[in-house]
Amino acid sequence: MKTTVDIPDDELKDVIRFTRAKTKRDAIVAAIVDYNRRRRLAELVKHSGTCNDLVSVADLQSQRWRG
Repeated sequence: MKTTVDIPDDELKDVIRFTRAKTKRDAIVAAIVDYNRRRRLAELVKHSGTCNDLVSVADLQSQRWRG
């Protein structure tokens, strides 16, 4: 999707430096991908420890020794 965006030069330079991208487009895409990945992980963390139906580590280890 083509979009025109006014990005502050200092911020864009930092993104290019941090991502080691060859082009502005690659740097911006990498930054967006990283941002989305971090947000997804943050959403998963909210659910940490909320599922009681999972097998515990101890149960899993005991099952391995039986089989």
